[in-house]
Formats: sequence, C-alpha cells, structure tokens
Amino acid sequence: MSYKNKYQPVLDLGEQLNIQNGNWEETPDTLRVTGTAETQWEKDQLWDKIKEIGGESPSDIQADIQVQNSEYYHKHTVQSGETLGKIAKKYYKNASKYNEIYQANSQLLKNPDTIFPGQELVIPNLS
Repeated sequence: MSYKNKYQPVLDLGEQLNIQNGNWEETPDTLRVTGTAETQWEKDQLWDKIKEIGGESPSDIQADIQVQNSEYYHKHTVQSGETLGKIAKKYYKNASKYNEIYQANSQLLKNPDTIFPGQELVIPNLS
C-alpha cells in the first residue's frame, strides 16, 4: 500500500476543510503534506486524523500545515439545540470551558445560557 493510499482520509479531510495551497509528495519512505489551514482547530483536525491512521508519532508522514489566522481557535455558527457547553466540548473536549467562549463573545451574548441558531461565535485560543 502506498503512503498516499494509507493517508487518503487526511487528504480528503484537507479538501473538506478547504486547506489552501494543499500539496502532497510521496517519497520511498514518507508522504510529505503541506498546506495552510484557516484556523488552529482545522490544523488540529488534520493532526488528529494523521494520528488516528498512523499512531501517536507516525514516521511515514511529514506534515507542514501552517495556520492563516491565529487570533482565535475557530469560528462556530450556532446550530439548533446547541449550548455553550456542547460547543466547548466539541472544540476543547471539555464542556466546563464554556465560560471562555462566553467571555470571548460577551459583546454578542448577554447570558451564557442563551444562544441562538445562526449566531457566529469566536472560539478563543486557550492559554
């Protein structure tokens, strides 16, 4: 099996995330992947997929993924039925981090228990 075939789900995810300047090159020992993600969250999604396929420290892939916007972790459009806790769990894997999202969006949100579908929230970088 070629490295490209092995890591095809990573390349597919890159397309879904609209990674800019995405490129790959297969050598006899490795697959080299480059590109630019819009946010750190998108880059993390790619690395999670790489680790899912190749293990915690894969030696058969080299990924150089840059991040275009480091001002925030990601932006999220609220869907029906979501809470700040659910959103925090999605991005931080910890629902109790909802207050960080609330604080980053305090100009838009008046109460952490009241969000509405369609609102675009900034998901802040955690220190």
